[in-house]
Amino acid sequence: MKHAFKYCLTAAAAVALMFIALSARGAEKTFDTHQNEIKPVKYVFLFIGDGMSVPQRSMAEDFSTRIGRGKLSINTMPHQAITTTRSANALVTDSAASGTAIACGEKTLNGTLGMDAEHKRNLESIAAVAKKAGRKVGIITTVTLNHATPGAFYAHNPSRGNYYQIALDMINSDFDYFGGGGLNDYDKKDDKKYCGNIYDLARAKGYTVALGPDAAKALPAGTRKAISTGARHTLPYTIDRTEKDLPLAFFVQQAIDVLDNEKGFFIMAEGGMIDYGGHANDAAATLLEMLDFDDAVKVALKFAEKHPQETLIAVTGDHETGGLTLGFAGTGYKSRIEDLLLQKCSRGVLNDKFKALGKAKETVTFEDAQAVITENFSMIFPNDTKRSDKDIVLTDAEAKRLKAAFDRQFPEGKFKSNNALTGEVVSTFNKRCSLSWAHGSHSALPVLTTATGVNSWIFTGFIDNTDVAKRLKLVVR
Repeated sequence: MKHAFKYCLTAAAAVALMFIALSARGAEKTFDTHQNEIKPVKYVFLFIGDGMSVPQRSMAEDFSTRIGRGKLSINTMPHQAITTTRSANALVTDSAASGTAIACGEKTLNGTLGMDAEHKRNLESIAAVAKKAGRKVGIITTVTLNHATPGAFYAHNPSRGNYYQIALDMINSDFDYFGGGGLNDYDKKDDKKYCGNIYDLARAKGYTVALGPDAAKALPAGTRKAISTGARHTLPYTIDRTEKDLPLAFFVQQAIDVLDNEKGFFIMAEGGMIDYGGHANDAAATLLEMLDFDDAVKVALKFAEKHPQETLIAVTGDHETGGLTLGFAGTGYKSRIEDLLLQKCSRGVLNDKFKALGKAKETVTFEDAQAVITENFSMIFPNDTKRSDKDIVLTDAEAKRLKAAFDRQFPEGKFKSNNALTGEVVSTFNKRCSLSWAHGSHSALPVLTTATGVNSWIFTGFIDNTDVAKRLKLVVR
């Protein structure tokens, strides 16, 4: 019986793979036959969810539907394509290699930006093709502007870690708008190519530089070229956002306002903090980044309503992060995904709160930590009689694990930066919400590309991430 069962699984897998292969061939044949029909589109948006694959989309869709917000706009687009993500040298890609594949249409090594796998040739991105065609170009991200994904659209560097040099490529690209996060190492004096503060160099090249939320909101109308940032480095997680902080949607709208012209534009907008949430195995933070990302896509959709015959919107991910699983053995078939709303801060901010507790008290007790946990995660300990119907009541076993983690992070009541309690709190909360994670890195899971508007049929079937660039280059030429 065991052998028969194995055979059934193998046969089923073979049939599935054969179906996928046939679907891929059919989709490619359709594209090859009709690519001459592809005409340039005036307005082109490419949204990239860093770390976003089907599990992240599904989690956000289920949550959004449960709370009455409706379906995700990115999941309602009429054309879809399963998209493979491997790099030139690994099944599991990093964001530099995947960003280069999406931006330029060629595989490269993990860690490499805008260059071929031998580091002999600079690759041309969709954004560069659009610029040559006379379009204006905007690059937006919730992480830093010289991070891997945005850098793939303008930089050429063998190492994604050469932030200063990547920033030089950014301002030398002559692209028209950069928005979202700030810059890493913008004044790195020990870099071998150092030639000044990047922001000062940008101003000398004609960029209006608006640093911080207030300056970004005050960017003058009619600005020709701009660098507009909402934070010194990455934008804060949506879950940690204050009234002064700016969402991704703000920068997409600002880019439209700056870039709209008779020849059109190309805008790439990245939801980079989705990936950060996955690395931290923080489901609530990841979820709210997904909703923030979807809100930004809605800005483009609203623009498309005014220009239905002139707009293409494509949405993809560069890879999956964290091995997110919708379901947990301890909760069976029940789902309490809506309880993610009970979490009030990201994992990083929770750790900051524990650190502050360690500074405020000479000796921290487990009861002190319990109060922080209950306040920020609505998880009630068995010995606490103050509770509501919405609270998550911990089991004795869960409380015991949290106490053991407390002892590791607060040995003898003193704070230690090992994140033991922080990690156990978030893990316990995720599981009670019927979610789990396999690891804290990237996975080889394919992503989903969806599209709407003129020529959106080019994203159908089973494609590779390099196909995104190859096809969009035809649209922006």
